[in-house]
Amino acid sequence: MAKTEMWDGSDIYLCDVELAQAFHMARVLGMPLLIEGEPGTGKTELPLQYSKSNDLDLFVYPVGSKSNVDQFVAKFDHVKYLRDSQIEVLNAQRDEKNLDTKLSTSGRSTDRLDDYIMMGPAAKAFSTPHSVLLIDEIDKAPREFPNDLLYALSHRKFVMPESGKVIEISEEDMPAIVITSNREQELPTAFKGRCIYHYISFPEPETMKSIVLRHYPSADDEVINTAINVFYQLRNLGLERAPSTRELLHWLKYIQQYAKDESLEKIKSLFGIGSLVKTQADLEKVQSKLFKSGSKDYMRRSMPN
Repeated sequence: MAKTEMWDGSDIYLCDVELAQAFHMARVLGMPLLIEGEPGTGKTELPLQYSKSNDLDLFVYPVGSKSNVDQFVAKFDHVKYLRDSQIEVLNAQRDEKNLDTKLSTSGRSTDRLDDYIMMGPAAKAFSTPHSVLLIDEIDKAPREFPNDLLYALSHRKFVMPESGKVIEISEEDMPAIVITSNREQELPTAFKGRCIYHYISFPEPETMKSIVLRHYPSADDEVINTAINVFYQLRNLGLERAPSTRELLHWLKYIQQYAKDESLEKIKSLFGIGSLVKTQADLEKVQSKLFKSGSKDYMRRSMPN
């Protein structure tokens, strides 16, 4: 298995005890780790930071509404195969005419079907022992996509199209597979059964401060505390889309360009709120509940067009 020791994060990624244990179990057992939770809570960052801190090959498949197994695993390039077939016929005709010049297929041969297979992230990861494979936001995929992965996840192998070549990997060499979901739709029970499951709960303020300090270790303590306090006030307003950890980090990165006193003032006035509040309805709710009279115009001026 690709590094079976416990991993509890990197210099900029805080991996709590429960998540670290789930990720460790998945790697030891050679199973995928399915992570669910709110957007912006660090689900995607786990495999990115794990591969970076351990210098491992990383393969990423961002899932969309038209995702299918061919894109994820591998597909056969029929166009290139047909073109090379025509070139081979033309070259045979040139041989009959004793012509020296020949057309090139760049070393490919239609007798070797593997020459025409375009490997996707899954086939590449299963061909690279001790790598990392991220399947990001699988809940966006058509229903059949996770079902089509059941065999591969259970048997640790893929069959290449047309050629029938099998890419198989042992449990010991199995890539560390992380699958993320924002729960836009429920995943099939059978699919979940092939995974180790973990739900990332939203961090408490103390944990959030630890996360922020990993990204901005030299940030002023009062600035961080004030920003986190305002951030959780916003989250407690019952917004349509509560701000996430990622958005807090973006906001703080922007605020820190100012001197401390100015930063504190801007935080308290929600300067740059466009990094935290993302809908008109939420903006109106913030204006009505957090701003005193006379400050709405300032609020509008701080919003991007």
